[in-house]
Amino acid sequence: MSNILHSQDRANVLAHVSGNLRRLRNAAGLSQIALAEASGISRRMIIAVEAGDANISLSSLDKLAAAMGVGFVDLVSDPDRTSSDINELTWRGKSSYSEGILLGTAPATREAQMWSWSLEGGDRYDAEPDPQGWHEMIFVTRGVLTLVLSGVEKDYPTGTFAIYSSAQAYSYSNRSSEIVQFIRNVIS
Repeated sequence: MSNILHSQDRANVLAHVSGNLRRLRNAAGLSQIALAEASGISRRMIIAVEAGDANISLSSLDKLAAAMGVGFVDLVSDPDRTSSDINELTWRGKSSYSEGILLGTAPATREAQMWSWSLEGGDRYDAEPDPQGWHEMIFVTRGVLTLVLSGVEKDYPTGTFAIYSSAQAYSYSNRSSEIVQFIRNVIS
């Protein structure tokens, strides 16, 4: 599972998460204890995130957002933004070339997100299943991406795409020595 990590290039998104979580929790009229019970995330983790002192997984942020009745984007984006553009680094792999950047969002039944992803050779991103009804669309712009859906692997070379339910275990993997880049859309 990947985390939003403490580092120079993530200072902005961590500050957004910290402030947004506190603001949105208060707006929802939830104590930290009530949010912990509603989300399944420990009160200790919520306290640490609000203080800006914790790493937290993307799926845990999804759970917190759902418990407050808001979208994932509401937690990670600059609260002063005035457009659907976000452009925030929210995941970093083992290599500096492996990253997930949330580019923007558009309305859907609930929400749609567009991400720019890259994986250096040998890197992998493992995701937890999303709620039922969520889907992803990926479009490979460079290299060959190995997509694993519920244990079944399939390669997607440059110029190909996949659309699938993300309500299952899935991962992205780069088995080559060259960088893989792709666009990822998350629809809920």
